[in-house]
Amino acid sequence: MAERRMHTRVLMVEDDPNIVDLIRSNLTVRGFDTVVSSDGLRALRLFETEEPDIVLLDLMLPGADGMDLCRRIRERSNVGIIVVSARGGEHDKVTALNMGADDYLTKPFGIEELLARITATLRRTRATEAPRDVASVLTLGDVVVDLADQQVTRDGELVHLTPTEFALLRELALNPGRLLTHAHLLRRVWGPGYETETEYIRVYVRRLRAKLEAPGGPPLILTQPRAGYRLATGQ
Repeated sequence: MAERRMHTRVLMVEDDPNIVDLIRSNLTVRGFDTVVSSDGLRALRLFETEEPDIVLLDLMLPGADGMDLCRRIRERSNVGIIVVSARGGEHDKVTALNMGADDYLTKPFGIEELLARITATLRRTRATEAPRDVASVLTLGDVVVDLADQQVTRDGELVHLTPTEFALLRELALNPGRLLTHAHLLRRVWGPGYETETEYIRVYVRRLRAKLEAPGGPPLILTQPRAGYRLATGQ
């Protein structure tokens, strides 16, 4: 039997030694194991061998496309991915989220903010128990959400959702027909302090629609402009 890991393992993909030293020293004193790569190809190898719990990913790496690296990691795993980049434009943030990132932090940043985001991402990406006061299986038209097993099917076929996608769908599914504001969804899914990150919601609702709504079929998630989203009822 494999020895149980006692610490959370972080894969940091970063080529600036000053940032590496800053993050690694702060993570180490808090009990994290930190593995570092300064290039994309080695990062993929380390990802396979070290099995990290979370990835901190810079986008501007020598000889590598950080966005493509994010996509390739997401294709392999549901691991939490936080992009940590000096590129702070909305286009970069939306692209990274579309590639599968769970969060995006712009340099320069405070170490306490980074630690809070790591904690929030780990909370989402690690298994959680279904609420005890609701049914463990919810049926939404041809979509079935199993809260206990964290699985989703459409027309009987298993649909792969990332932990963040599942957390968003779960919040909507537990409140069918109720308008949930952007701030509510951000606070419930990402955590306190994310209430203004409305692009996160736009990207992840789009991802859920692409996976769960049949082309030309009735919508599962309804948009209330400038307010929020609600799950369709009576399908």
